This record gives sequence, structure tokens and C-alpha cells, in this order.
Amino acid sequence: MIRSLKTSGFLSDFKSHYLDAIMESINLPNKLSLFRIFLVPLLVVVIITRYSNLLATIIFLAAMATDLLDGYIARATNQITTLGELLDPIADKLLICAAFISLVEMNRVPAWMVVVIVGRELAVTGLRAIAASQSEVIPADPLGKYKTVFQAAAVVLIMMNIAFWDRLLLWLALLITLASGANYFIKFRKNLGL
Repeated sequence: MIRSLKTSGFLSDFKSHYLDAIMESINLPNKLSLFRIFLVPLLVVVIITRYSNLLATIIFLAAMATDLLDGYIARATNQITTLGELLDPIADKLLICAAFISLVEMNRVPAWMVVVIVGRELAVTGLRAIAASQSEVIPADPLGKYKTVFQAAAVVLIMMNIAFWDRLLLWLALLITLASGANYFIKFRKNLGL
């Protein structure tokens, strides 16, 4: 059977079509998104073991820097791919959600706030998937960018134990998260004519 597949050209067609397409998709921006995903377990371990707040902050900031770089490089060099459009938001959500959930485990953030933040992330991802299945696109929202900045800043301040400002930014992040989520629901209804 294997011999007949080889002689029929099936394997070479598979390699040339699918594997080449996959390898072309793994450009520098996508490698940065993958690197961000690989940093998530390391971040969780460092936070939960209380190894070092400074190291946890450095890992988190390095991962956030890859978020800035991958998008910039992809746009500047015209390397935007379907894989990148999928990987980037997944990497972002994994990083933010893992950091917040780890901070709940350490009793540094109220669980209900993290449930709201993670719930919004899952709901928006679901809405975008439903819209995509209907050939509709719900584009990224400027409010979503602010949400990410405030969430990241809150995580950093909480990890560094900077009292008052950490709570203030956490509350602001929560409010912007809710506003951004509501905005996505409005766009979803409008785009799908509901």
C-alpha cells in the first residue's frame, strides 16, 4: 500500500502542497507568537512557585513585547498569514488568562474579577468564530487594544506588589474589558443583522 502511494505521487503531492504551505506560514511573526505561547507555562510556574516576582515580570514583559513585535513585523514586511491571524489572538489570550488565573491561585487577585476577564475573552472568541462561520469579520476594536494595555499593566503591577496602583489598574482593566466585550456584542448583532 505504501509503495503504491509513493508511486502514485500521493506523498510527494501532499508534501509539496500542504507541508510547503505550512512551512511558508511559519515566518518570523508566527515564530514570535509561538514563542509567546511557549512562555506561558514558564510564567505560570514562576508565579505559582513564588520563585521570583521580578523574573515573572520579566517573562511576562518579554512575552508582551513579542505581541508588539509580531504584528509590527507582519505588517511592515507584508508577512500576514492565516496562521498568524489565528495564532496571535490565541497567544494573547493564553498569556493574559494564564497570568490572571495564576495570580488568583496566589490570592493576589479576586477570582470573580478574573472570571469576568476570562469570560469576556472566551465570549469574544466565540462571537468571532460564529461570525467567521457566516463569512463575516468582526475586526479588532481600539477598545480591545486599550483593554490589553490595561490588563498587562495591572498584571505587572500586581506581580511587583505595587499597592494602590495595582488595584486601580485592575479595576480600570475590568471596566474596559466589560466595555470592549459589550462593543463586540453590538458589532456581532449589527454584522449578522440580529
